[in-house]
Amino acid sequence: MEQNSNKLPFLFSFSFFFLSPLVSCQLDYNYYGKTCPGLTTIVQSGVLSAVSNETRMAASLLRLHFHDCFVNGCDGSILLDDTSSTKGEKNAGPNRNSARGYEVIDAIKANVEKSCPATVSCADILTLAARDAVFLAGGPYWAVPLGRRDGLTANETAANELPSPFESLDSIIGKFSAKGLGLRDVVVLSGAHTIGFAQCFTFKQRLFNFDGNGNPDPALDASFRQSLQIMCPNQNNSDTRLVGLDANTANKFDNSYYRNLVNNSGLLQSDQDLMTDNRTSSMVQNYSKYPYLFSKDFAASMRQMASIGVLTGQNGEIRKNCRVVN
Repeated sequence: MEQNSNKLPFLFSFSFFFLSPLVSCQLDYNYYGKTCPGLTTIVQSGVLSAVSNETRMAASLLRLHFHDCFVNGCDGSILLDDTSSTKGEKNAGPNRNSARGYEVIDAIKANVEKSCPATVSCADILTLAARDAVFLAGGPYWAVPLGRRDGLTANETAANELPSPFESLDSIIGKFSAKGLGLRDVVVLSGAHTIGFAQCFTFKQRLFNFDGNGNPDPALDASFRQSLQIMCPNQNNSDTRLVGLDANTANKFDNSYYRNLVNNSGLLQSDQDLMTDNRTSSMVQNYSKYPYLFSKDFAASMRQMASIGVLTGQNGEIRKNCRVVN
């Protein structure tokens, strides 16, 4: 992480590297220019501290943003704690004992509040933190339009329907489409799995009982399968062990995720399906060959995802504490 952290002072020189010509949903690249001019520096510092302390946190913050935007839109709803009358999203199946980084956002929010009280939404902080996490892991930097407001409620039911590694590609494509995201977004945002880890239970069936008769997935690279069987033996007590989603560079944001798919070494079935489906295989091959293309398209898809269902104007609120509504 030392190499990437040296880039932070120069973040602003890259601000418009991946700038799109249009900003939708009333968001503005300079939204806090007068009301909280130090915002990006505060967020960058908080993310740098968290990732320096635990490299895995970069992937966790990116995933937290994804899980927020796919439920009720990018409104910070995933950050809300349960109350006596409302069940939040933190304990939904895809998030329980899995989603992480809440305390990092809390710490950044507290520092933002000291500098700019009641001004910056938790949703915007999470969006910026995800961008900075990607950059610190070696990925692209892109300008983030701001002005999101925080939601007033959470949706546990919708959170239980987040795209899952156990789903078919058709189902995942359908869920992306429902959010206004296309086939390319499915392929390129799946590339977020170039960093981070998965628990063994999410892919053990491929190792030991792919066909229901005790046989492994025949398409999985044999050497890779054998190494996974050692890390995740066919025992219940191995279910929660962590394995890098990208076996080669689990903490570096690069395009080796796609090279793994080309080589039949994708960890999750839902990832490997991108290579075997004729609708997506050519994109996987292109991203495996051209890292700049992946970086460019990833930045564009992240901006697109970050505009899903945003609240602006007088809708929602600016939470003082990301865990509770005001």
